[in-house]
Amino acid sequence: MDYARPTELEEALGLLCTKRWSILAGGTDFYPALGAGPLKSDVLDINGLSALSGIEVTETHFVIGARTSWSAVIDTALPPAFDMLKQAAREVGSVQIQNTGTVAGNLCNASPAADGVPPLLALDAEVELRSAKGVRHLPLSGFILGNRKTAREDDELLTAVRVPKISTRGASGFVKLGARRYLVISIAMAAARVVREGAKIAETAISVGSCSLVAQRLSGLEARLEAVERSELRQTVMEYGFPELSPIDDVRGTAAYRREAAREIVIRALEQAWQGEERGEVAA
Repeated sequence: MDYARPTELEEALGLLCTKRWSILAGGTDFYPALGAGPLKSDVLDINGLSALSGIEVTETHFVIGARTSWSAVIDTALPPAFDMLKQAAREVGSVQIQNTGTVAGNLCNASPAADGVPPLLALDAEVELRSAKGVRHLPLSGFILGNRKTAREDDELLTAVRVPKISTRGASGFVKLGARRYLVISIAMAAARVVREGAKIAETAISVGSCSLVAQRLSGLEARLEAVERSELRQTVMEYGFPELSPIDDVRGTAAYRREAAREIVIRALEQAWQGEERGEVAA
């Protein structure tokens, strides 16, 4: 096997043209996936690419570098719409894992239970993919194709996650359900962003993870909640059929349990977001 640790992005993109590499960032998913077996693939270690770390704000986007750790997300001052992403970041394993694991690694691993995906979906995030041929941007919903499957080509590197500023209005909440309180793979999780006008919902963005092969935006529920008063929020969610979800039975829970759990945690995430909107108005 070959091992390469480039220090310049152009060098990394050039290497990606030469063969199929396994890309190593934080390593928190990479090494456990090996199990007891030896490492056989060629490894491109991107930890020398300092340009891919940190969060920048442009005129139109918040840009999260691919190597940005979950701890960095937690520590960075961001609008309340990012609270759900920070809550999810605190659920990514232990503090040691949060210090090492990267945002891009969580997406590229493409687990149905990836904690970072539902909040980023609710923020209308897109991924930036670079190769020696150029740059392309894909909505996150079009990047993750299934369990452990993404749209990244072999010669591409995910270099950033971009969140449009227009999608950072309001406040947000995140709820994760697992078999225990800490260090758990989720049974179901929900992220929600709410913009309100007085006592009514003006805008929502809702996504659910661990209840389908990939996390799903609940666009039908978002439409039904438009102009709904807070007093009607729970009933509106309870009456919704959640057709976007396709949960399965496994050792962590049945499909029926996941569907009902999703309903309840969506309500809780929405209520968190509403309360965040209220706190923001008081602070203003």
